[in-house]
Amino acid sequence: MLSEKQIDFFSTFFPPVYVSEITGITSQATGKEIKGWFIACPYTPRRMMELPETMVYNKIIQTGRLAEKLGAQMLGLGAFTSVVGDGGITIADALDVPVTTGDSYTVMVAVDAIREAARVMEIPLSGATAAVVGATGAIGSVCAELLASEVERLVLIGRSREKLEGLRDRLQLKYRSEIVVSLTMDALAESQLILTVTSAVHDVIRPEHLQPGSVVCDVARPRDVSAMVASARDDILVIDGGMVDVPGPVDFHFNFGFPPGKAYACMAETIALTLEGRFEDYTLGKHLTRERVEEIDAVCKKHGFRVSGFRSFEKEVTEAQIETVRRNAKRVRKLLATHP
Repeated sequence: MLSEKQIDFFSTFFPPVYVSEITGITSQATGKEIKGWFIACPYTPRRMMELPETMVYNKIIQTGRLAEKLGAQMLGLGAFTSVVGDGGITIADALDVPVTTGDSYTVMVAVDAIREAARVMEIPLSGATAAVVGATGAIGSVCAELLASEVERLVLIGRSREKLEGLRDRLQLKYRSEIVVSLTMDALAESQLILTVTSAVHDVIRPEHLQPGSVVCDVARPRDVSAMVASARDDILVIDGGMVDVPGPVDFHFNFGFPPGKAYACMAETIALTLEGRFEDYTLGKHLTRERVEEIDAVCKKHGFRVSGFRSFEKEVTEAQIETVRRNAKRVRKLLATHP
């Protein structure tokens, strides 16, 4: 059995790994059926952060070339391969096939999940305070823009005050929400809806940061939300962001933690572009636009992709669990009101 440090070290020498063939994806709009492949770039997230950028690029490019050999016409960068360096631009320049990070559809699915979670937790969006953790990143900034048009108050959390204030100023020119910035997680205590999308390699949101009855949608991989939140706070709804139903009798021939027929939104973007015949670099770099997010959402809806039910730490969230969280939140709020 290798330790985590040994895996990190030996991964430097591993070649790209063929994982599985994906079959059965079928467009609801056209009936077109496609297939694909899972290929793994063998670095761990920590290793990608430690190694020189060019070394990491070369390994991802090597992985992309294996996809080309298999016959792929579109390459989606998943998890940390989409975060490292310039967000896929260097990778796309080095490959013959078009590349996308899948971040545009990830944004829409995350915001849709927060909207739906607010509804089931009886939190009216128009009067809510929402927070985006990792707000100045590629995904976070567009999530913030979409939420700024819907909530009463928006908290932008990140590490650079200058970047946060720049984003706040841009959003305030266009949207009615009160927008504030914070460099710490303490600001989460006043937020009912939290969308977290950092590129941290360890969890950043802990039980003591959150108010009773709040919703946390964790889009980051590795996770931003500590597993302690789920075990210590039965008055909080934590949901995994970015899960969608894929059209057709799809079989991934690989268990990545989702039920059959469901995939991450970033994978769905790659699949939907292939179904649409849009063989072009789609979402690359560190700047996304609301227009592109809405465009890919329309393409995905056309072909039959749908935001799936809630999951939390890879397990399905049932109606009974949501009701339990609501009930516990009311009880804790009552206690706090009588014992401030």
